[in-house]
Amino acid sequence: MPIMKHPAPPRPELGTHDGLAYALYTPDEQPTAGVVICHGAGSAKESHFDFGRAALAMGMAALAYDARGHGRSEGALGPTAWHDALAMCDVLRRDTGVAEVALRGSSMGGFTAIGAASLAGGAVAAVGAICPATQDGLLRGLRAGRLEGFRADREAIEPWLETVSIREAAAALAPDTALLLMHAQGDEQVPYTVSEELYAVAGEPKRLLIVPGGHHRSLQHDMEIQAASLRFIEDAVRRRLRA
Repeated sequence: MPIMKHPAPPRPELGTHDGLAYALYTPDEQPTAGVVICHGAGSAKESHFDFGRAALAMGMAALAYDARGHGRSEGALGPTAWHDALAMCDVLRRDTGVAEVALRGSSMGGFTAIGAASLAGGAVAAVGAICPATQDGLLRGLRAGRLEGFRADREAIEPWLETVSIREAAAALAPDTALLLMHAQGDEQVPYTVSEELYAVAGEPKRLLIVPGGHHRSLQHDMEIQAASLRFIEDAVRRRLRA
């Protein structure tokens, strides 16, 4: 039987900015939009290269980065997390020329994406948050030692988490930043009701997808969920261009 050969997946361009390691996917043609990918606690940028390639296939640029204290990035996770995500949006704009950028994050990355967009003054077109963590959940996890596999500046991040609110951040996005919330009903770490509550306080444009069954990580690599995220970003960008 002949051996079937498949083409190698596209490779990203690797770089660093202010101690943050990132991987950038850029299409051959001028990208229609860009998306910055925020990973969860204890994860790394490589875990989301599949989403980067999916964005690339739709003509978008994508940048995945290691949060501080993770992967190849310097330092420790702390109060700069939201600003770091916005810095990665600036890198994506600078290196690809895209005018419209979105944020997509899972778990802690969903918390980061929503929080960062709330500070952007409408400069972020859309946020896709998968099973987003809350500041209270992250704080409990840190104090109980359940969040492992990364370096955290405990003396700085715990007081910061006590002052921020993902609910207030989600409510601050409308009308300039569209919000897509995706949650597995079987999530054993972050109850799906968190996304329902965020959806309730958020303004339009917004969308909520609650998927039966599953678990905390089941939606991150689901091809249909990835496609839904990218279509949501496309629609958000089109609305902004028409405005």
